[in-house]
Amino acid sequence: MAKFIIHAPRQRSPFTRAALKTMESIGALEQFMLKHRKDYVDLHRTTEQERDSIEHEVSAFIKACQEQIDVLKNSINDDEANSKGWLGIRTDYSNADTIAHKHGVVLILSERLHSVTSQFDKLRAIRFQDTINRATPRRKLKRIANSEPADASNSNNLELREPNELQPEPLTVQQQLLDDETRALQVELTNLLDAVQQTETKMVEMSALNHLMSTHVLQQAQQIEQLYDQAVEATKNVELGNKEISKAIQRNSGSRTFLLLFIVLLTFSVLFLDWYN
Repeated sequence: MAKFIIHAPRQRSPFTRAALKTMESIGALEQFMLKHRKDYVDLHRTTEQERDSIEHEVSAFIKACQEQIDVLKNSINDDEANSKGWLGIRTDYSNADTIAHKHGVVLILSERLHSVTSQFDKLRAIRFQDTINRATPRRKLKRIANSEPADASNSNNLELREPNELQPEPLTVQQQLLDDETRALQVELTNLLDAVQQTETKMVEMSALNHLMSTHVLQQAQQIEQLYDQAVEATKNVELGNKEISKAIQRNSGSRTFLLLFIVLLTFSVLFLDWYN
């Protein structure tokens, strides 16, 4: 009696289970980002290695969620291919609503993943900006440090030349050594400056690639939305076609009945006229 009154819950389809799992993964990714947001942005809370590990985990999360969404898209494409019969004509019209619903689910998941990805891109941009801001004062300090030894060496050379004008050879050797050290420091600082500039360029390129990836994800979401609208429109067209077909069938049946009655009445009229004559 209890089973008759309280119906057992319907078993979920594999697509529904996969979609719910994907939604849970995206929610877990968002919670992870909220939990480690301060650790990733604040430079005094964690080290560079810890921030790199956080970024790697978030990237792995995003990649896994995108792969799950791709699996759902492939399953929808398989359902659409199976629902079409010979010459690409749809045989099961009741499946059109289900396919449109699945397109809507994939669209919602793509938009949710895009919003989470855009939030992480903002955090990454903040981190890169902080890195660039830290590198700029260092560059200025290096230039100042590079100019100070040169001035100090020049002043020492002038001081040493005045009292020791009678010893030209040691001063020449010492000046040559100072010049060599200054040149070596200049080369080292130039190499460091080039390395910093290359790092900044790579960071800018990475941020641009991340922005491009998020843009492509958004474009895919828009395309899925267009497909969903087209599927809904196709479903409406199929419903209208079914109504028109039912109306045509009713009209054909009514015309056949009228024609049959006309033939019967005409036959009776001919027989009546023949009997009357």
